[in-house]
Amino acid sequence: MQINRLFDLIPHQIATYDKEVALAQKLNGTWVTYSSRKLKEIVDNLSLAFLAAGIDKDDKVAIISNNRPEWNFIDLALQQIGAISVPMYPTISADDYKYIFEHAEVKKAFVGDAEIHEKAMEASKGTSIQLVSFDKISGCDYWEDFMATGESGDVALLEEKKEKVSMSDLFTIIYTSGTTGRPKGVMLTHANVIHNLHAVEDRIVVEKGIGKSLSFLPLCHIYERTGSFCFMYMGISIYYAESMESIGDNLKEIQPHIFNTVPRLLEKVYDKIVSKGYELTGVKKSLFFWALNLGLTYEPTKDQGAWYNFQLKMANKIIFSKWREALGGNVVQINSGASALQPRLARVFWAAQIPVCEGYGLTETSPVVSASVCNLQDIRIGMVGKIVKEVEVKIAADGEVLVKGPNVMQGYYKQPDLTAEVIDSEGWFHTGDIGELHEKHFLKITDRKKEMFKTSGGKYIAPQPMENKFKESPLIEQIIVVGENKNYPAALIVPSLTGLADWCKHKDIPYTTDAEMLAKPEIIEKFQKEMDNLNKYFGKWEQVKRFKVLNTQWGIETGELTPTMKLKRKVVHTKFAKEIEELYS
Repeated sequence: MQINRLFDLIPHQIATYDKEVALAQKLNGTWVTYSSRKLKEIVDNLSLAFLAAGIDKDDKVAIISNNRPEWNFIDLALQQIGAISVPMYPTISADDYKYIFEHAEVKKAFVGDAEIHEKAMEASKGTSIQLVSFDKISGCDYWEDFMATGESGDVALLEEKKEKVSMSDLFTIIYTSGTTGRPKGVMLTHANVIHNLHAVEDRIVVEKGIGKSLSFLPLCHIYERTGSFCFMYMGISIYYAESMESIGDNLKEIQPHIFNTVPRLLEKVYDKIVSKGYELTGVKKSLFFWALNLGLTYEPTKDQGAWYNFQLKMANKIIFSKWREALGGNVVQINSGASALQPRLARVFWAAQIPVCEGYGLTETSPVVSASVCNLQDIRIGMVGKIVKEVEVKIAADGEVLVKGPNVMQGYYKQPDLTAEVIDSEGWFHTGDIGELHEKHFLKITDRKKEMFKTSGGKYIAPQPMENKFKESPLIEQIIVVGENKNYPAALIVPSLTGLADWCKHKDIPYTTDAEMLAKPEIIEKFQKEMDNLNKYFGKWEQVKRFKVLNTQWGIETGELTPTMKLKRKVVHTKFAKEIEELYS
């Protein structure tokens, strides 16, 4: 059947696959599943409940929750009556909640748990916003009770409402987390995201109607949300991870065929694997690092000779097979997006027969602009895939990536001036990313336009690729390269405490407290060696001359990282102004 609105995915899935498991979550140690038909029943009742509550076309309803099936239920139910969802990150502040509530004119908000409810209560003081919770919370309406108000509703009225929803209607306003300033409300239509479903269908190699996916990236981010719509379209069951900490266990029990991730999580997986390699002894340790080094030199598009191919085959049998088992044993595709993937990780995972497919896009592009083709002939290490169909990309004179196509947003909500700044008179969306086109169709992103800076000597520095390279060190969790209008680049380093503990154990250095270890001369000397080794990859004017290792961790809750784990440079510069100044004193 034709998919004209995103909620058409429900009857499409019933007619095409009739899934026993469309969505699933783990509650009290047991996986609770929802079939395609149960999904339709719940969504229809919720749509009728919204109508009974006075929510109608173009009204705004917020969803603030971690991933769970109820998130999808509300999202789809709102779509069916033409209402507009306003997803929000659970981790942002009550002040940000308040700003979005007011700016979007939210009438109702669905909250996941007690902690979110408390912040939403504070943010909604003095307003008529009604709160409904997914967990049972004292003093708050419960979602199932709300749904019950629609169970005897007028089905004919609902069908009438559905018919009035068109492809060009807004279905969501997503407030981008942003690395600076107040978030902007990105307006997306059904047509924007439906384009993406069809555009990436040929990039997903999981068998339709049979595959399983594990979901753990935030649904309030368009990357995971469009991914979920795509999985629904292709009949791939979606299982929600219990938490970020339980991903490893959930992978083993669900044995998914596919999942979406961000590079930082793959880096953590890799670092954990390597740290276990260091714990081995004798022949086992030698074999592990022999296989690892073999994988780090892998070139998917080249025949590296009979001897290399034989060794890699043995490495896959002896070592890499255990890596695949740790991911559940069935993974045929991992999609990586939101920031740059270290090329060495792509090489070693492809060598281990774990295909990692990098893609590129923004909230404003629904999000996919380019996506890797998941085979050895068409994968391009270091690039963010091949431009998807019906999307045009050109590189401006200053290197900025410009995008035009049916996936580009309608604009920023209530901010036509900001919309005009990024979408020009010819319809080109200015991404703010610097990039290159290779072989006409393959895109490479080199940096963010606004993040590049000049030293006092007039040399341009692109910090992102440098930071990505420095994070190859198992001792570096996060790093920011600074030096605008200074005479040399410097850096603040957030250490990987796990990596540091592993190194100390390897060197028989007794580990006391984090603060004491980071003050030891031999530890600082080790960081210096790591920096010296990685500095070699850059020109003399780019090399980090001084650095400071911080006795602190950066996170989403503390404000230094966005929910997709990108650096908030302005925040870091402000919070650590004293430490940065000391690097130039």
